[in-house]
Amino acid sequence: MASPFSGALQLTDLDDFIGPSQDCIKPVKVDRRPGSGVAKIHIEDDGSYFQVSPDGGTQRLEKAKISLDDCLACSGCVTSAETVLITQQSHEELRKVLDANKTAAPGQQRLVVVSVSPQSRASLAARFQLSPTDTARKLTAFFKKIGVHYVFDTAFSRNFSLLESQREFVQRFREQTNSTQALPVLTSACPGWICYAEKTHGNFLIPYLSTARSPQQVMGSLVKDFFAQQQHLTPDRIYHVTVMPCYDKKLEASRPDFFNQEHQTRDVDCVVTTGEVFKLLEEEGVSLSELEPAPLDSLCSSMSAQEPSSHRGGGSGGYLEHVFQHAARELFGIHVDEVTYRPLRNKDFQEVTLEKEGRVLLHFAAAYGFRNIQNLVQKLKRGRCPYHYVEVMACPAGCLNGGGQLKAPDMPSKELLQQVEMLYGMVRTEVPENVPGVQELLVKLLAQGEEPSCTGQQWTLAGEEHPAHSTCAGDGVPVPPGTGCWTPWLLGPENLCFWASSRWEAGSVDQAGSPIPQLGPPDWVGERTDCAEPARPVTTELQI
Repeated sequence: MASPFSGALQLTDLDDFIGPSQDCIKPVKVDRRPGSGVAKIHIEDDGSYFQVSPDGGTQRLEKAKISLDDCLACSGCVTSAETVLITQQSHEELRKVLDANKTAAPGQQRLVVVSVSPQSRASLAARFQLSPTDTARKLTAFFKKIGVHYVFDTAFSRNFSLLESQREFVQRFREQTNSTQALPVLTSACPGWICYAEKTHGNFLIPYLSTARSPQQVMGSLVKDFFAQQQHLTPDRIYHVTVMPCYDKKLEASRPDFFNQEHQTRDVDCVVTTGEVFKLLEEEGVSLSELEPAPLDSLCSSMSAQEPSSHRGGGSGGYLEHVFQHAARELFGIHVDEVTYRPLRNKDFQEVTLEKEGRVLLHFAAAYGFRNIQNLVQKLKRGRCPYHYVEVMACPAGCLNGGGQLKAPDMPSKELLQQVEMLYGMVRTEVPENVPGVQELLVKLLAQGEEPSCTGQQWTLAGEEHPAHSTCAGDGVPVPPGTGCWTPWLLGPENLCFWASSRWEAGSVDQAGSPIPQLGPPDWVGERTDCAEPARPVTTELQI
């Protein structure tokens, strides 16, 4: 059976058995005895391996153990790891958690959250001949019918990935002469590409990789951190499932980078593919078309129920387009309304340039598929890569053509892909900076864990000192409820500051009766080109 993982992860012939002579990225340490004698290996009836030395002595050999964090881009063990991985992260695991919730005591139940990707939504819409909006609502209804508590859209978390990608590129472009993080910036949202880069090219490619998290892992962080606090739960009490177009996303969720040691839980507990959701529908005997629609949930209590959304720039997230437009505006003061792509040797390798008076200011590219990835890497190794930024995806045609998407039972694959692309583009698009709740959530996330401290006649939050209006008492905070405050929540390159204006709300009191206020929601968020405290604006509209 063909592997569902992306081509970038299938580099050589695969074999479940790792022979003793094969090198592995995670080799078993064998204590070697002095001497140059040739040893034989004896296999017992139970499958155990013993090394037999010339003098007749035997030594039991350990099994080579390769974890999911170590697999990929080597020969020998991927097929075994795939089997374990697909067993651990599948719709069957989701079913087990939902079944356990039905019999568990109220205090022992886990809150089940499902986050659906726009690519999976488009694939299901094509199969059931529905609009993307109807598909999102009916899928929400289905998940809640089987016991899921909340259903989110990962297009919301993609806003944060895009914003961070924009910020990171501008910073690295400005600091390219003296930075250890080199240009071009290579996107990091595709786990198949990242695994290939790390395992095959290691230290050479890592400096080029973007540090921005993928939408899946941003959503994992939001659900297990911010949302868990909103629900007054510890992260391990939430079971977070994502629906993705790609099997490689299972490997991304399994990385140690996204494991919470304190609570012993992952940001994303289980990844199910679009095809596995379709299997779940079949096993439940449910047709998506026949379900009554239900609205998507919102991460922020201040936001109304979400409608499905997406972003411009193609079915892989639009990283190139958003970063290009932002960089043109921020670095050169040029507003680009439409991005013009120029195909090169094939449709999966395209270029975008920003020119002024015959001079190339920005040179971006999109490289999809393993063939184009190899060409890109060769250009980098030869020092002939002209790009400042490259959107890299392991699958030809990008995420809409991921290995976890539904296959066409009665039409050519190319025709199905065109239909999925059309449906994907039917959803309303949004600009990350203008999405309701994104700026508010950024402020709240950065305010979490910030405890105002009292020193003499001043109180401090996020490095800003303000005159104290009451005395320090015990662990109390010398700020009476109602006092306004300015909080810089992100310090960018070249003294670029982002400010949020908030007010202290009444909270608890300390032993001396002094108020311990809580930071309320921001009444204004704005941007300045210097770090001086801005004048209080009259409007409450976002200024970014």
